[in-house]
Amino acid sequence: MYFVSWGAVRRRTTQAALLTLLATLAAIAAASGPWYGLTVASRAAGAEVEARPAAERVINVHQPPADTGGDPRKALDALAARVQGLLTLRGSTPILGLTQNTVYTDVRHGSAPSGMPIAYRDGFCANVHLTGACPSAPSTVAISADVAKRLQLKPGDTFPVRPDGAYGTMELHVVGVYVAAGDYWTDKLFQSQGDLDPVFTPLDTFRLPELGKPTLAVSLPVPFPLLRGDNLYDLNGVLNAAAPRFAAAQLDLENPTGDLSDAVIADRRTVLTGVLVALAQLLVLAWFALAMAGRLTGRDRREDAGLLKLRGATRGGLMRLTAGQHVPPLLLGAAIGLPIGIAAAWLVAGDLPVRAEWWIALVMSVGAVLAVAAGGLLVLTGTDALAHRAPVIALLRRVPSLRRDWRSRFVDLAFLLLAAGAVYQARTGGPTSGLGVAAPALVALAVGLLLARLLRWVTDRAGGAAIRAGRVRLGLTAVQVSRQPGTDRVLALLVVAVALLALTAGGLSAARQERVARADVELGAARVLTVRADSRTHLLAAVREADPGGRQAMAVVVDTAADPPVLAVDSSRLAAVATHGSDFAPLAAAARAIGDTPLITGRTLTVRLTRDTAGPALLGAILRHEGTGDGLRVEFRGLRPGAQEVTAAVPACAVAPGCRFVGWQLFPAAGGLTITSVGQRSPAATVLDAGLLGDVSLWHADYLGIAPRFATSARGLTVEADARSGSEVRVADAPVPLPIVLAGKRPEQWRFDDAMSGRFGGTATPVRVVATAGVLPVLGRTGIVTDLDAARRLAGDADLGGTFQVWLADNAPASVLAALRAAGLTVTADRTAAARATALGEEGRFVTEPFGILTTAIAVLVAAAMIGVSVAAEREPREAMVAALRMQGLSRGTAAFTGRAGTAGLVLAGVAGGLIAALVARPVAAITATPFPDHWRILEPPGVLPPGVLALTAGAGLVVLGATALVATRRRVR
Repeated sequence: MYFVSWGAVRRRTTQAALLTLLATLAAIAAASGPWYGLTVASRAAGAEVEARPAAERVINVHQPPADTGGDPRKALDALAARVQGLLTLRGSTPILGLTQNTVYTDVRHGSAPSGMPIAYRDGFCANVHLTGACPSAPSTVAISADVAKRLQLKPGDTFPVRPDGAYGTMELHVVGVYVAAGDYWTDKLFQSQGDLDPVFTPLDTFRLPELGKPTLAVSLPVPFPLLRGDNLYDLNGVLNAAAPRFAAAQLDLENPTGDLSDAVIADRRTVLTGVLVALAQLLVLAWFALAMAGRLTGRDRREDAGLLKLRGATRGGLMRLTAGQHVPPLLLGAAIGLPIGIAAAWLVAGDLPVRAEWWIALVMSVGAVLAVAAGGLLVLTGTDALAHRAPVIALLRRVPSLRRDWRSRFVDLAFLLLAAGAVYQARTGGPTSGLGVAAPALVALAVGLLLARLLRWVTDRAGGAAIRAGRVRLGLTAVQVSRQPGTDRVLALLVVAVALLALTAGGLSAARQERVARADVELGAARVLTVRADSRTHLLAAVREADPGGRQAMAVVVDTAADPPVLAVDSSRLAAVATHGSDFAPLAAAARAIGDTPLITGRTLTVRLTRDTAGPALLGAILRHEGTGDGLRVEFRGLRPGAQEVTAAVPACAVAPGCRFVGWQLFPAAGGLTITSVGQRSPAATVLDAGLLGDVSLWHADYLGIAPRFATSARGLTVEADARSGSEVRVADAPVPLPIVLAGKRPEQWRFDDAMSGRFGGTATPVRVVATAGVLPVLGRTGIVTDLDAARRLAGDADLGGTFQVWLADNAPASVLAALRAAGLTVTADRTAAARATALGEEGRFVTEPFGILTTAIAVLVAAAMIGVSVAAEREPREAMVAALRMQGLSRGTAAFTGRAGTAGLVLAGVAGGLIAALVARPVAAITATPFPDHWRILEPPGVLPPGVLALTAGAGLVVLGATALVATRRRVR
């Protein structure tokens, strides 16, 4: 029987070749799925790991304070060995350290005794920005920049501390100042515990008896492959199993990786779902095509079955004959498709899985290909088995029997009901619930079946009418389409393939646009630097110095602690630097400074004034350095009644660019005085003359409570206060109310036009909405955008806080970054919108989209192969029909035309129907751009089927399917 089957295959090479092609396409998809899935699953997991804080990637083990016996290195090594025995993490390099609490006892600078841990940690100097030397000798330390500023310490100074449990103090020598940065600083034991940051010292310092009972620590950075779950590694399981062992050993195990491990597993599960859904849709389509191919090419096999039945063959023998004819092309297709599928996955994914997972991918690919081949064999033999149930006379008949259309109608109705159920689930439970994942394909199939029935009805009636009217070409073409067996199913297959290609390509395009738009909103500019600066003034001055032209860099402060949150920008540069800066033109126009008062650049400030009899005894001047932003409070003491000139030293103002005058303050708040001029010495110059002092528009008082009385005249500025009123009068060199752009609802505390914000100084500041926006950069749908320069002028010397950033234009050269560093800014983070969009694309829901394009492209090739199958299946009856018509006078040109026109019409109908099905499926199945895993929906998602995608899909479909039709009908035309 097997030799008979092999002989049948050799005689029917065209049919075998077409079945091999369909099997190869299915095998390519099946083989590519595991390789692609494992590759992008690792990529998605890696992106998840990199996006998480460094603290979630490090495991810390602490040993309570214990006596080291004067040998801290031995104690650390012993702890490391214990930890290694309790928990093995391949590739992890432990970081050892120890710390002991001490109390800072130097009160020379007015500070009370404060906690200051002293610590040692491996690799300290290599993981900090260090000014000075690395401590190397006993009792030498490096202190943090915050400690240096608060305690006014610098390299070369000494200070005393008292270790816990000790009676005396010990002297520590400062040799360096450090700034912590990077993933090294994840263990909270080596961070500030509330008072002062730890100081770091060499290990030999802990040989001193006063430091003999430190807390020992081991940090285990978890290697990237383990966090990513390579080779099915279960980090959570390993750590959960180790926890009881650490508890028994009286060691504290801190495991912050739980949420990260869960997120990695969720990403891998999402990738698995996406790959399986795309693969399942294609395989169902491929098996359907194999079933159709078996039905269309089964005429010769039915005749073989009829002859064998006459000779007494059993049903089992017929099945072996049928299966024997299908096994060779299926196995050959599997063998060809396996390497091509692996190569296709490599090409589409851009990489291969991690080497440790190659064996998993290979085993899964081979298994998937064999499963696909087995499924194809089952489909083909089942189709033949149904046909072989017919009587012998029916099997041997060359003319097909009358079609029983009630069965096809029942099948079509079943698919329509299935599509309706899928649509219901997609619209109620989401596109990933149950049958909702297949809703687009089922809707396209339903549309394809309806169009196929419509096409048959139209061509049947049009063909008859054309023949009666003498239009032979049109009539024969229409009759061929309407009466050829399986045409309706082939058309439905074409419609589904083209529709899936359009929807998948549209979804991919929309998702990319969505990610780019989100990155632009989240960052605000093409490149964003997070920097450390002394103040807002320092930030603004440094950026303007680095980019004097104002076209490449912009200072920005993000204050998310405010309600509503505030984004302060240098609005004069917004249009040139920000991604959507032109949307805020009203802010730039309204936020221009009213005018600048002369800067104070001398070492001494002189004030001429006339004090009332009951006036204040002290006059305060509020200054701010325009380079560093440091606030200066200058006091003019010992005021007496009458006219006088008072002076105060301001050496800080002699440092360029100088100090800006902010305002006056009376102490006590009683009585009044008149200020007639303000000048400076070294060098001598006038800062505020009587004209500026007498300009009423240049001064303002508090906006809440009872303001001090002030008046201007030709003499100057008169200020008068009492116990009930405030005591400050400030320079008004910024627009008041402060112009803002508002997004979201007006805050509830705003009443009518009385809009105030408490984020621009010590008291509430009036604000004025000059424009509204649906979405603000960085802040989203709720917040305020204002001018940074105007806000810091209104704030005076107040410290407003916030996150300091520098936004760079897309064309900003590297020299700008160097200039920013030269101006004193320290870059702590550097992000780009392009990198953010790429990172978003690495998430589990997005990384499977290219595989969807691959599977839909294969689906189009399957549909193209079915065109070849349908043409080959009808070749023999077609040739007989054309020969008969030629003998009756049919011209050669008409025969050639009808030989191609029917298939060409089928291709055109399939492409047009596929586009129609895609347009119908998009709203019916509620298809939108792929949602973000964190449900981010600040912007409306872009459309899934823009005209460009439809045009490209139509072009691709016409080229592939049209070329196939041209090749398939070449012999027919000859």
